[in-house]
Amino acid sequence: MAAGLACSCGPLRRPGAESTVAVLHAGSYAADLANLLARGAQLCGLEARGKRVLLKPNLVEFDSANSINTDASVLAAAVELFERLGAAEVMIGEGPGHRRDTMDLAEQARYRSLVPRFEQRFVDLNLDEAAAVSGFFGGDVYLSKKALAADLVVSIPKMKTHHWVGATLSMKNFFGVVPGAVYGWPKNWLHYVGINRAIPALQRIFRRTFAIVDGIVGMEGNGPIQGAPKHAGAIVMGADLVAVDATCCRIMGIDPARVDYIRAVDDLGNIDADAISQRGESPAALRTDFELIAQFRHLRLA
Repeated sequence: MAAGLACSCGPLRRPGAESTVAVLHAGSYAADLANLLARGAQLCGLEARGKRVLLKPNLVEFDSANSINTDASVLAAAVELFERLGAAEVMIGEGPGHRRDTMDLAEQARYRSLVPRFEQRFVDLNLDEAAAVSGFFGGDVYLSKKALAADLVVSIPKMKTHHWVGATLSMKNFFGVVPGAVYGWPKNWLHYVGINRAIPALQRIFRRTFAIVDGIVGMEGNGPIQGAPKHAGAIVMGADLVAVDATCCRIMGIDPARVDYIRAVDDLGNIDADAISQRGESPAALRTDFELIAQFRHLRLA
């Protein structure tokens, strides 16, 4: 492991700055996802030429009857997008919290068969060399060096409910950069710290980010693993992950201002709808209320 690293990963948002979020309709995974993502990137003004890009999908567990992971077709389209945009390197990184054999999980989820040159691009963030980053609740946290060195980390989560925090979206997806080789499986250290504290802390470290949320088929109820598939027909994109997650919540019928960890990062991005420039579809037009377990029904958007 490397010595302690003081990470300087970009500024906080400018007070009063508006955030751009693209909401795109996709009826199924058979849609032309590469061109759809290209349209979203254009709407968001995304620039990636010459950058080292790390794509971070949500690959956590596998059940052929459920919709747990970022769909392989969305990940493949994201690879094509960043190659079109002229990225110097397009890597894929994930550190599953449950499974130790990441490549077997990637095989089950069809990543190895559908994503071009998957094995050459892939970095197992559970096993990657780690560096200590200061400032995590007054101490250090060890994180993947490949993730820290990327010019742009692109969170590509599945739109899902979560049985401990209500919703898991682009910010919660950063739990995968915390290496299992250091913190074990299923990374219970993050839960001891507290999910609602750990998500904001990781966001303050990773500031050069973009999000592409797979909401074509998400998960409702007892997510993020044991819920039920939920068709929402949406792709949500943007550089402000707070605004992206707030927009996803509104599509899911959740009030983002009632989600603890989203409310805790209002200095990093925009939560209020009137501070978000929505491009493409209206979130209200695609709203489809996700089922919430009893303890989170108070999150329901009016």
